Amino acid sequence: MTYLRCSIVPPYVLRRLARAEPGLADAVGFALDDGASLRHRRELTGTRWPDGDPGGGQGIIAWPMQQRAGAGAERQVVGAVEVPASATPDRSVHDAQQRTELPGRLVRAEGRPPAADASVDEAYDGLGATWEVLARVYGRDSLDGRGLPLLATVHYGRSYDNAFWDGRQMVFGDGDGVYFAGFTRSVDVVAHELAHGLTQFTAGLTYVGQPGALNESASDVWGSLVRQWVRGQTVDEADWLIGAELFTDRVQGVALRSMAAPGTAYDDPVLGTDPQPGHMDDYVVLPHDADNDNGGVHVNSGIPNRAFHLFATALGGHAWERAGQVWFDTMTTRGSIPRDADFLRFAAATVTAAERRYGERGEVERALRSAWAGVGIEVAARV
Repeated sequence: MTYLRCSIVPPYVLRRLARAEPGLADAVGFALDDGASLRHRRELTGTRWPDGDPGGGQGIIAWPMQQRAGAGAERQVVGAVEVPASATPDRSVHDAQQRTELPGRLVRAEGRPPAADASVDEAYDGLGATWEVLARVYGRDSLDGRGLPLLATVHYGRSYDNAFWDGRQMVFGDGDGVYFAGFTRSVDVVAHELAHGLTQFTAGLTYVGQPGALNESASDVWGSLVRQWVRGQTVDEADWLIGAELFTDRVQGVALRSMAAPGTAYDDPVLGTDPQPGHMDDYVVLPHDADNDNGGVHVNSGIPNRAFHLFATALGGHAWERAGQVWFDTMTTRGSIPRDADFLRFAAATVTAAERRYGERGEVERALRSAWAGVGIEVAARV
């Protein structure tokens, strides 16, 4: 059986790099192929809800976790309780010291002063920013809604070209230094990978085909929201890029992905051309296997990414407000979407979420329907 792990750099980019640069082939090959036991653990620890999903029976296996003292089961229900203003994240950042044993040596725990290591402090700050948006904007205490500690490991492996969520924690490589820089540099990358944990504890979207592309897109949305929150940007001020700080100057490109203009993020002789479509007319049909990005989960995610961008920019202001709230409600409300939701099912669920929170036939619903139509997905009006 093949087990999956969510990583920020798509496998097709790494394969091109390995073929083009023999000197990096061993390191890049390791990034592509390492950790079957980690991928196995991610699948085994994945769960739709912290206590399973008694309503739908769709949880996989819930794993024991340290929860914030006094956190009750009511925190699993969206909007049931506000996170206390005095609450803080519970972060710990470890150093793998170029090895692959996790979590590694503890370097910075919650509340401790900055370390003499930029990667440690960037990871610490990124974990905190993601927790802040969840807690202060949406009233959710960490990824599971019950104060889950946020654990990260930096300096994983040697010249490791990726960052990933393994089902329990964040892991960051330092990059090869030729094409990729350190993976803690982009706060949206930190938030993107943590959001795979949020999806794990909520919608549980299957990581293949369209539900897998929605899984990736949800992480890109979250990454962009956290980036904009940290920078205090409106939708018009934001760059809507994912991983803008990852490439070195050698790469002809601005980021791994562009939510505003999928397919334009990079065009490089070594890494290739950004393959993301931004409309269903250009949807890429691929086999549902590991050699083909699990059916294009990093490729076709450009379509819902652009839909979110169109929605947020139509509403204006801050994306984490109304637009982000609709996506959050859709992902975290039990029964909203099945694990195997396709794009149309997800789009319809966002419209339902918008109607519930902001009313039917109002500005938010109209902007949302128009955004989905803009990428070739028409949500039928309810009779």
